[in-house]
Amino acid sequence: MSPNQPATVAPKRQMHLMLFPMFTGAHVAGWRHPGADPGRMHDVAFHTQVVQTAEKAKFDAVFYSDAQGFRTVVGRDVHSRNDVSRMDPLVLLSALSMVTSRIGLIATLSTSYNEPYAAARRLASLDHISHGRAGWNVVTSTTRNEARNFGREAHYGHAERYARAEEFVDVARGLWDSWDDDAFLVDKADGRFFDPDKLHGLAHQGKFFSVSGPLTTARSPQGHPVIVQAGASDAGQDLAARCADVVFMSNPDMASSQDFYAAFKTKVAGFGRDPADCKLLPSIQPIVAETEARAHEIVAELAALIHPDVAISMLELALGGAVDLHGLDPDGPLPEILETESSKSTRAKVLAMAEGRSIIELARKIAAVRTSSGLVGTPEQVADHLQTWFENGAADGFVITAPFLPGSLDAFVDGVVPILQQRGLFRTDYAGETLRDHLGLARPASRYEAQPELHVEPEIWQPD
Repeated sequence: MSPNQPATVAPKRQMHLMLFPMFTGAHVAGWRHPGADPGRMHDVAFHTQVVQTAEKAKFDAVFYSDAQGFRTVVGRDVHSRNDVSRMDPLVLLSALSMVTSRIGLIATLSTSYNEPYAAARRLASLDHISHGRAGWNVVTSTTRNEARNFGREAHYGHAERYARAEEFVDVARGLWDSWDDDAFLVDKADGRFFDPDKLHGLAHQGKFFSVSGPLTTARSPQGHPVIVQAGASDAGQDLAARCADVVFMSNPDMASSQDFYAAFKTKVAGFGRDPADCKLLPSIQPIVAETEARAHEIVAELAALIHPDVAISMLELALGGAVDLHGLDPDGPLPEILETESSKSTRAKVLAMAEGRSIIELARKIAAVRTSSGLVGTPEQVADHLQTWFENGAADGFVITAPFLPGSLDAFVDGVVPILQQRGLFRTDYAGETLRDHLGLARPASRYEAQPELHVEPEIWQPD
């Protein structure tokens, strides 16, 4: 290098931020807070306001969860739960794509209660509609009610769920490559709309699916929509390490997050992938205020708003369903709990917290722990926390699960994001157009570009 030639300085690594609205907010009682507007949860104008706030702050993406059935609710009197109603995320995100221009749009689709052809087509369509901003949060579903809504008496077993999911994702990725990028000629003079040599069948015959292909939707702007996964089991982690672009984490402290981060990046490399191509984002639920005292007041306000029936229901679930607590004196002690095979580690933690607490005190404590990340403070304190995790091998960024909407999101965007930007830890503007651009991920080449021998003649041509 010439002595007069400036040294190349690597760009500073920046974190990724995604928003998880959960319709009314993440806290189980957040919808009751004065800063919430839950009555508009089915109003697209409300979601437009929320997502545009995240886009103005230059978030990478927003993602909506989904379940095609009710989550487990213990006791019909538990009428204060806020997760009982939701809209189809693909329909909602298609509408939101029309009022946003850069932020990524991630939809949850279950591999247990969808078919890969329909899912691949819908996701590719969202990618086209949004000009390359679509993502797919791959889930396998968990609730019995969801199974019964789709003609099954019981949910798939764990191993079967993930085997099905792996094949489902493989089929979807194959279908997304049905058309070469330059397959559509649209040649008016010669009357050739597409080149049939650049259309590929799939002819998939697997354990769970039989799919002929090709997809009737052209290859989308990103090639493949971004794939997101959050499985915590060994099977879920294997699926994510093999094919996910983003993995959501839920580790409670930095040490466990560092351990998971290092182990998972090694697992990604074991599948022949660059670990940098899989972003790991812990979920956090920040409560931000102008002073630390006021932030803790908000925590107390939210805890006081947790309906007693909801708190006791959550305690029962944490104890593995081993006891019915609703008929007992809530101000009395927890009775002796029988051993169960369900959630033994969780049960042990709950029992350790029970000493000296009444049933309702313990229930509120459990509900508060399960609905708050403990990230509470001023904008500077929250920014310090995120920076520490990010710079010490615990995260590539964060999923912001606002406790209540729109108030707690506004507090994070107005207070924390500018500090992260001033420190050079987060972008001040988008550098690209697509979600893959925001994440620093390359557009995947079609499998047929690298391996032409994989071509399958589509089963659609009639004999000449």
